[in-house]
Order: sequence, then structure tokens, then C-alpha cells
Amino acid sequence: MRADLHVHTHHSTVNRTLPFLRSRDCYSRPFNVYLTAKSRGMDLVAITDHDSINGALELLEQLPDSRDVIVGEEVTCWFPDTSIEVHLGVYGMTEALHRDVQPLRKNVFEAAALLRDAGVFFSLNHLFHFYRGQTPLANYLRVLDIVPALEARNGAMLRSQNELIERIVAEFVPSSGMRLGVVAGSDAHTLRRVGRTWTEAPGRNREEFLESLRRGLGRPMGNHGGATVISGDAYGVIGRYAASLAGWGPRDHRGWHRAACLVAVAASIPVQFFPIVVAAAGKIAERRETGRVRRALRPGAAPSAFSVTEKHT
Repeated sequence: MRADLHVHTHHSTVNRTLPFLRSRDCYSRPFNVYLTAKSRGMDLVAITDHDSINGALELLEQLPDSRDVIVGEEVTCWFPDTSIEVHLGVYGMTEALHRDVQPLRKNVFEAAALLRDAGVFFSLNHLFHFYRGQTPLANYLRVLDIVPALEARNGAMLRSQNELIERIVAEFVPSSGMRLGVVAGSDAHTLRRVGRTWTEAPGRNREEFLESLRRGLGRPMGNHGGATVISGDAYGVIGRYAASLAGWGPRDHRGWHRAACLVAVAASIPVQFFPIVVAAAGKIAERRETGRVRRALRPGAAPSAFSVTEKHT
């Protein structure tokens, strides 16, 4: 079976870029995500909004008898005592578990312990996306011991970073002795990339598919990412944001604030090259950090953890 295990909808409401504008991270409706995923060959559809399960619940309200929807969530956590964000993709999330994990998000170790105790399957998404040497690499890689799986292919990340994570999955053995599983997903914030990167695993239904992932039988498939992918999503979100200000889509703005945002959008038209510049700069930094981490991880790592050599942090 196939499932794109990293997809956002308009319930991913938090965008910390220029907070005055109150832009969402995504404007796709859950049902449209479902239809798009199905049209691109996905057997199961996972909704993994940022710190919300409302997208998946909305979809289940529209498809109450569906057995092909996975209630997911991308839980934003932090590596303790650092500024490093760590995103956990959780599959089979419930309203009670969503509520219980919120107070623990400041410490990824505490959040992961709760998820393990709850018996849900989860992964660590885009392992090095937020890592820029804020803590020694050996210290940061302790997160590999607390998760059952890594996102080994993210449709917005460079091939080199995805391949590095596949190498980690192949070589690293957690202290539990159980090999890390893998998942893959598009990380789509617009409909154009939904179902272009996916996870493949044995199963005849949703429950068997998730059990295969637990057993490490998942395979990453589909596209990698790059600057054009990121900028394409950015322009898509910008377009939908402008449409929402004009009255098409979610009504997030009222009165003077809506007028001020319309002025800001109009004033930004001459500099609409900026998103692709930012995306390109981000991918240059991602490529540089990927190379640094690859050099720091010695071949023939120790069986329970990587042997790390770092010249700087």
C-alpha cells in the first residue's frame, strides 16, 4: 500500500514569517487533499497538520465511514536547552493524546516518551532541517534513541539530505536493539505536490500498513526536493493568502487589519522574486550542513551509536 505521510491542510495555521500578516502555512482543504492523493495512487491518506488534528477530523466528518484516512499530526517539539525544533510525525493520533502531548512539547524526550507509552507509531521528520550546530552533533543524535522511525525521504528536502538519513537508518542501531523504521512524505503545503513522495509498505488495510511500518517494512518512494520546490509552495501559499484577503478562502482578517494586509501585498509585488532567493539560500545552507554532518559521521559506526568527529559546532 502507498501513503503520503507528510501533508498539510489549512488547519496548519501558524506561519511565523512576518506574523503581522497572519498567513497560514497552507490553504488546502482536507477533502481536496484527499481527492488529490487518491488521484495520484495513494491507498491511504494521512493528514499531518502542524500541532493540530482538526484537518483529519474535518475529513472524517465528510467521510464518516472511511477506512483509508490516517489521523496524523506533526508535533512541534524542541531539543531541551537549545533553539532546535524537532518535528514528530504521529500516526493514529487521538484527541486525548493530542491534548496530553501539548504541555510536553518543550522537551522532545518527554513528548516521545508519552507517545511510546500510548503505543502510537511516530517518526522524526527531516532530522537535520533545523540543526545548525546549536549543540554538539553527538548530543543531538541522542534523539535517534527515542524514536521508532525517521522520515527518510521528504519531498521538500535535498536528495543529499534524504540520502544521509537513509544511511543513518541503515547503520544506526538504537540502544533497544531494534532497527529504525522509515517513512516518506511530500511535506506538501499546496496540492501540486501531494502524493508525489510517499511511503510503501505491505498491508491490506490501514491497520496492517501501520503495523508494517512498526516492523520496519516501510520504503521511501518518489520525489526529492530543492529550491524550486520550496519556492513553488511559497508562491502557492502567497497566492492563496492574497485570495483570502479578497474574500476567497478562510476569513482570517477583519477591518483595518485586512486593509493593511492588502496594502502590504500590493506593495510586495515588485519584490516577488524574494521567496525564490530565500529558498535558494536555505538550500545552500542545507547542502552545507549535510556535508558537515556526513564528514562528522565516521564510517563503520559503533553498533549502538554513531562515532562522531567534530572540528566545530
